[in-house]
Amino acid sequence: MINVANVVTVARVFLALITLSLLFLPGESYRWAAFILTILVIWADGLDGYFARLLNQSSKFGGMLDIAGDRVVEMAYWIVYSVLGWVPVWVPLLFLVRGTFVDAIRAYLSEKGFTAFGANTMMQTGLGKFLVASNFSRFTYAVVKAVAFCLLILAHVSLNPNWHIGDAATVTVYIACIFCVLRGLPVLFEAPVLFADTPKQP
Repeated sequence: MINVANVVTVARVFLALITLSLLFLPGESYRWAAFILTILVIWADGLDGYFARLLNQSSKFGGMLDIAGDRVVEMAYWIVYSVLGWVPVWVPLLFLVRGTFVDAIRAYLSEKGFTAFGANTMMQTGLGKFLVASNFSRFTYAVVKAVAFCLLILAHVSLNPNWHIGDAATVTVYIACIFCVLRGLPVLFEAPVLFADTPKQP
């Protein structure tokens, strides 16, 4: 039986890559198409989890594939925007370094019985749990990145200059970067592995 959730995860990655390729083509029509498809890529973020639960196809591999897919999509957008000169090169580097270390720590600790969220979370303090594991923080971070991805495209099409789309895009990019750091630091410093002995299973 085909694992629909995993198919959706992989399809979303390919859709994101196709969408980003449109940004290199001349003409505003391609950028408008990329804007619309970016909204679809963002909307599809939760579809794999939905189908996994609906069809009872949840698995550890599926969860890891979902995380990998999210990272690929996120990094692809930041890298392409940097290549186009829409964001400084340090932006994708920041997300790359943070994501690589955080994902490595989470993968290791998952084998020890710890989770990123929930009762067995690797976070030790209330602040860490709020920044990393709370629904508010996770949702806000996702929304800010989604808005930044969309606004960066809109900033490079012909719109009313009084709307200040470029300024809004810049603000959301920096907010996303701040969130990236704030949500990554607790994992690096509170997770019982990087600067402490190997933890026991909870």
